[in-house]
Amino acid sequence: MTLNIGDVAIPDSKLAREITEAVRDTVSPLLFHHSSRVFYFAALAGRRRGLKFDPELLYCGCMFHDMGLSHKHSSACERFEVDGANAARDFLDSRGIGQGDIDTVWNAIALHTTPGIPQHMHPVVALVTAGVEMDVLGMKYEEYSDAEREAVVLAHPRGDNFKEDIIQTFYDGIRHKPATTFGNVKGDVIADKEPAFAPGNFCGVIRGSAWAA
Repeated sequence: MTLNIGDVAIPDSKLAREITEAVRDTVSPLLFHHSSRVFYFAALAGRRRGLKFDPELLYCGCMFHDMGLSHKHSSACERFEVDGANAARDFLDSRGIGQGDIDTVWNAIALHTTPGIPQHMHPVVALVTAGVEMDVLGMKYEEYSDAEREAVVLAHPRGDNFKEDIIQTFYDGIRHKPATTFGNVKGDVIADKEPAFAPGNFCGVIRGSAWAA
């Protein structure tokens, strides 16, 4: 289903159509619809913030951001974010996209689970993370109108159990390489020195988000 919210729509271009086809043919329907929603929420955030961005690059970053969870693109030892970024890099390179644009998309995907950094970078990098945080964690939920949220979900359904399904999908995509989950060393340092420290829990944030399911 093609969705147009104001001036936000999937780019009507050969590259965008090839992106859609590549992702739809590779990932599960759950991830395809999630990635599509991420694009709309990202683009709406960009419009609201007055950011200038290339919609094709944003679409690529959003649609490929979870490709590293797929069997086809999952490596034995890289973080899934890097696997997805590499898949997008190879896809764009094969279509003659310039290195600067490829680097932007690569960074957007590689950093989309690293809070506190993307918002200070290129708009495409910042907005891919914003879209992911909205769809998965419900961050900035109140900044989207009911009509916007409902239109996006109607076109790309979340399903009745999205929160638990997406957690399971992440687990299935990374459980064969647990060492790649090593992440926020600052939290480890604080926990080492302050035994009462309780870091935030990603799964808990998903389950407690403003989204109903």
